[in-house]
Amino acid sequence: MINLKPTWRWFGPQDPISLQDIKQTGATGIVTALHHNPNGAVWEVTEIDERKQTIEAEGLEWSVVESLPVHEVVKSRSDNYAGYIENYKQSLRNLGQCGITTVCYNFMPVLDWTRTNLAYILPDRRTALRLDMTALVAFDVFILKRQGAENDYLPELKQKAVTYFEHLSPTEIKSLTETIIAGLPGSEENYSLEDFKRSLQRYEDIVANDLKSNLFEFLQEIIPVAEENGIRMCIHPDDPPFSLFGLPRVVSIENDIVDLLTCYKSISNGLTFCTGSLGVHKDNDLAGIIRRYGDRIHFAHLRNVKVEEDGSFYESGHLTGEVDLYEIVKALVEEQERRAASGRADVSIPFRPDHGLNMLDDFTRITNPGYPLVGRLRGLSEIIGLEMGIKRSLYQ
Repeated sequence: MINLKPTWRWFGPQDPISLQDIKQTGATGIVTALHHNPNGAVWEVTEIDERKQTIEAEGLEWSVVESLPVHEVVKSRSDNYAGYIENYKQSLRNLGQCGITTVCYNFMPVLDWTRTNLAYILPDRRTALRLDMTALVAFDVFILKRQGAENDYLPELKQKAVTYFEHLSPTEIKSLTETIIAGLPGSEENYSLEDFKRSLQRYEDIVANDLKSNLFEFLQEIIPVAEENGIRMCIHPDDPPFSLFGLPRVVSIENDIVDLLTCYKSISNGLTFCTGSLGVHKDNDLAGIIRRYGDRIHFAHLRNVKVEEDGSFYESGHLTGEVDLYEIVKALVEEQERRAASGRADVSIPFRPDHGLNMLDDFTRITNPGYPLVGRLRGLSEIIGLEMGIKRSLYQ
């Protein structure tokens, strides 16, 4: 039986969690990127190969690139977007030349993943990442002061935001602002408040259908290059899976995934299956998505969420929350069996324990928000154990 490939997000030599640490977790693959490169710059062969050798020197494998960022001018199809697409193609060629063939990316405008609280305290004193809708609305309407923002929210939520904002101190306003726009680990950009306002203006006349069209045109350009170089592209769903600050989102629900996979029918045009992002949207049937489109899933982020009535959510333990991780892992195991039976070479699907709760010794370390050592180690162990139990019940 083929195992899912356990991997670990590593932010490069500056990551406070070392490759030596990661090797002890049970992960065999590394998920990383050349984070020091500016967005839109070509990833040169020498730099790719140097990072690959660093990883392999510790007995690990560079399994997935996360992420090769798509420049904002490509998403908005403005300025010199064609030049940035050419740079992207060359980076793909260089990655293929170095034997790195799974590339995760996203098409979220301006902001990547977004939260309002990086240390939400749970009843057992672990801390989690949280997006609180009241705080989000307060930021949008009273701090960002986006034109027309008050029309985007229900009256009850706006009233809660008024009360919430009235009780914020200047220090708390600064903290909330930085949490939302200053850039989280893996984000493509970080902004000041004024920079953020200017970036939003780029999308003032771009609605969801326009952004989706820009994404599809981008894929028409890059997927042939990916095919030529044996690369599997896998887009990350929107996080969270709904519009933020008037910005469109186009990879949030199953219909979006269908549109994406159909716009260019190629094994190189695939999906990063993120249970946390997709799990926040109540209409998504996660196990069903795997069973229907699993042949195009090239990478999995496995985590869980608790979703509240007003749309707020926090990241719960990997085995507790809205996401039925048992059914998810079972569907991924079954997909691997189908691949093996059909003779595919890429049978083993890489996954990583996405994010993690701060717990135990995590509170004594300075690590990237959402990426603690012990919390992710617990998640990885739970997922590996779950997979073993599922396979024993299915195939023995």
